[in-house]
Amino acid sequence: MTDGTTDGPRPIEVLLVEDDPGDVLLTTEAFEHNKVQNYLHVVEDGEKAMAFLRREGEYADKPRPDLVLLDLNLPRKDGREVLSEIKDDEELRSIPVVVLTTSEADEDILRSYRLHANAYVTKPVDFERFVSVVRQIDDFFVSVVKLPR
Repeated sequence: MTDGTTDGPRPIEVLLVEDDPGDVLLTTEAFEHNKVQNYLHVVEDGEKAMAFLRREGEYADKPRPDLVLLDLNLPRKDGREVLSEIKDDEELRSIPVVVLTTSEADEDILRSYRLHANAYVTKPVDFERFVSVVRQIDDFFVSVVKLPR
């Protein structure tokens, strides 16, 4: 009989909601070079993010993410609206959401936490630092935090 534990961290499903192709590339590279091979899914706007999370339309067969990396400034539905919808939805609210954005505005930080973001991280402009930050987020949610199944 097993107790359900494994020798190492399990790969997790990560949804990146990001409209900047450069930031998508950097995030993808950071994940590819990390110790654990997680599954990174990418959508470029808030409407697609909600469709992915609710497994609607073209996303019907996609897995439920274990973690969402969310940019605030998105087309069609901004990240603040997405965050609010996730945390207001009983089926989705347990998914950790890390706001990963260029905004350093106090009002964005405060509003994100009031909307129940699990973390707020400002994207560094330096390539190496950006990759390092994404790796730290990945390490934290794979190796340190217990995520709901």
